[in-house]
Amino acid sequence: MTTNSCRTSDSSEAVDLEQLQNQAEKPLGVAYMVGRLERALRRNIRQLLAPMGLTIGQYTALSVFCSSGRLSNAKLAERTMVSPQAANELIKGMEKNGWIVRKPDPNHGRIIQISLTKEGTQLLIRCNKLVAEMERKMLSGLNDREIEILHSNLHSAVGALKEM
Repeated sequence: MTTNSCRTSDSSEAVDLEQLQNQAEKPLGVAYMVGRLERALRRNIRQLLAPMGLTIGQYTALSVFCSSGRLSNAKLAERTMVSPQAANELIKGMEKNGWIVRKPDPNHGRIIQISLTKEGTQLLIRCNKLVAEMERKMLSGLNDREIEILHSNLHSAVGALKEM
């Protein structure tokens, strides 16, 4: 006869699995599924970008520069969720590849503004097409309204976590 119990690592005392399964305060599994989705997305996006010589961090940075116009290193770090040191390394590599240019801010001598070059813009357009195609495949089981609701709900969840 099989019992619904598990053993703890530090004792031989059995824990009743039925009690765990019926626990009112247990996680819903949403965080687990979002984590799995995030890992799958990163893997797929990494594979899409690799032939173009681009990392996920660089792609994210190019996207941020495109949507924000000129941007400082500190703002890039904040918007790409990396440390200022990591953002600086991203910037060096992207500038070396000719995807961005750095110019002093006319209003603040110590701030350097960063913007996309024509090459950087063209690269971003090609990458966006690949990522958009991947997203369409990923969401092929949803209609436009369901995708809109999913996006809105994910945005709300991110906002709620920022406030914690």
